[in-house]
Amino acid sequence: MPEDFSELEPRLTETARASLGRAGFLAHNEGSEYVGTEHILLGVLAQNSSLGAKILAENGVTLDRAEMALNLTAKPLVITIVSKGLSAEVVELIRIAWQLAVEFGQEKIGTEHIVYGMLQQHEARATKLLRDMNVDIDNLRGSLEDVFDKQQFESLQSERSAASKNSGDLRVLEKFGVDLTRRASEGFLDPVIGRASEIQRMITILGRRSKNNPALIGEPGVGKTAVVEGLAQRIADNKVPEFLKGKRLFQLDLTAMIAGTKYRGQFEERLQKVLAVAKKHQEVILFIDELHLLVGAGSAEGSMDAANVLKPALSRGEIRLIGATTFDEYRKHIEKDAALSRRFQSVTVNEPSPEEAVEMMRGLRGKLAKHHQVQIPDEMLTESVDLSQRYVTERFLPDKAIDVIDEAASLLKSSSPIKLSRKDKLARQIKRLAGKIDAAVEAEDYEKAAEFKMQMRQLELQAEALKDEASDEPVLTDEYLRRAVSAMTNIPIDRLSLNQMKDLIRLEKRLSQSVLGQNEAIEQLARAIRRNKAGLNRQSGPLGSFIFLGPTGVGKTELARVLAREVFGGDDSLIKIDMSEFSERHTASRLVGAPAGYVGYEDGGKLTDKVRRRPYSVVLFDEIEKAHPDVLNLLLQILEDGKLSDSHGRTVSFRQTIIILTSNVGAEQMIQDSELG
Repeated sequence: MPEDFSELEPRLTETARASLGRAGFLAHNEGSEYVGTEHILLGVLAQNSSLGAKILAENGVTLDRAEMALNLTAKPLVITIVSKGLSAEVVELIRIAWQLAVEFGQEKIGTEHIVYGMLQQHEARATKLLRDMNVDIDNLRGSLEDVFDKQQFESLQSERSAASKNSGDLRVLEKFGVDLTRRASEGFLDPVIGRASEIQRMITILGRRSKNNPALIGEPGVGKTAVVEGLAQRIADNKVPEFLKGKRLFQLDLTAMIAGTKYRGQFEERLQKVLAVAKKHQEVILFIDELHLLVGAGSAEGSMDAANVLKPALSRGEIRLIGATTFDEYRKHIEKDAALSRRFQSVTVNEPSPEEAVEMMRGLRGKLAKHHQVQIPDEMLTESVDLSQRYVTERFLPDKAIDVIDEAASLLKSSSPIKLSRKDKLARQIKRLAGKIDAAVEAEDYEKAAEFKMQMRQLELQAEALKDEASDEPVLTDEYLRRAVSAMTNIPIDRLSLNQMKDLIRLEKRLSQSVLGQNEAIEQLARAIRRNKAGLNRQSGPLGSFIFLGPTGVGKTELARVLAREVFGGDDSLIKIDMSEFSERHTASRLVGAPAGYVGYEDGGKLTDKVRRRPYSVVLFDEIEKAHPDVLNLLLQILEDGKLSDSHGRTVSFRQTIIILTSNVGAEQMIQDSELG
């Protein structure tokens, strides 16, 4: 939906544009600094031949009578001027008129739509003017609606002979999909930042003679669908090469096509109808999100799936189809079918860098701030990307950073509802007084009306002051970002605090209170953790990796438990793996999960699942000397890269963990020296 008057102005009819020009002239003659809804009303009435003026005249509203009534009413105290001297109410009026024109199938905004829009603005000065003239608002609204219905019928009748078949064809696409170019032209799509190369590659593929079907492949959340929306926005803005101008991009919904198909062949019939429309109307480009659903969709015994129905049309270039799917799904479903994969040209959509993610967030900031009614500073965008990178490890930018800032803004909005409720209360009181004023004027009790008017002015001043105060919308801070990340990852909020270094300075003292007699070990441990927390460690490895050596009973395991409590907030932050359970070679699979085809494949790994659920913890490998050497090989990847892949291929991050190995010095010698009996 267009937001600015500059976008709405070209949609006005000649008569409506002349009415606005006349309204500006009348406002200037009156000495007014703005054009309000009352001037628009006079401008419409000044165009005697306009449909809006004729309908108003039928309801007893003439230019002379309206001018006389306007001179008797007081000017409003506060007016917000938005664009070209127009008040905010006028811009909103034109926007309402455009919505109405679209609803009734009109391509232009006429004077009749403008008059109807006035009636929708109950507090507008033009509407109050009509009420002061004792105009029956409901009767006027009914007259306008009769005209709209007649216009719609005549429009349909005139177009039916030439375009009924075409519109019927496109209705098939509208039934099973969404017109993305229309949504883009109406302003419903989010802005797309930093994907120019992917969009250009897609345009190049669409321009091919055959096999002109791009397949966007990337990890979940990197913005594959957003790239297609970016193309739709370019088409809507006419910023594309000549061969794409005037094209319409439809997103197909396969589930809607399958829904309700009870008999064999119904799904194929629907799909063939869609393909026939796409072949006939070369301006149509199809888009299927989750492209892998084509394989097997609608298939049953004796029938074909969607992929096989599409193959002939795709290879001959009769239709243009854009798909989007993930790497895993593409490999699992599309690549297996060589005949299908060769018909698509892959476009890789990589995860953006943190800097690019911040730029993307800047593009979305306006809509997020408007939705939540909060201010989002630049530094919070950077902070959300940093926090999501550090703690939300299994997901991808920019999706996870958007989720963090969205949830944080929602937290802020839900925590301060008091000021808004006060504002609403004043608005209700003003509305009630306006009704009392109208009733007093009708009863010709002008003293009472003047008294109510004074009360209403006082309330309006209070509301304006509150509005100025509330225009200072709450500002998003890093506290709400940390709360959002804490809720998403189960990491204690105080462990996300930027002031945690103050706690780490006193770490030796707090550890020494629980573990006595190990001052040297505690001092070295605390120093290493502080160094790593300050960012002086390798970015790829864990926060720290230690091996505790010593005889039985000196406090190795206890020190690990106390460290988990002091650094990560509780004993439940300790993941203890007893390595005596992994003394045989085949037991290594229990850490990362059994291989496919073995018992326990679906259960996951004893180590990887625990770290995935609690990525902010101390991982203790107790009595490491008892484990089989092959088991120890798994630790090399954790210590070097800070990550490990489980049996399902999912990567688990150990970058926010502290790895501790314990070993009993002399245990092997004791075993060798022991004698039987």
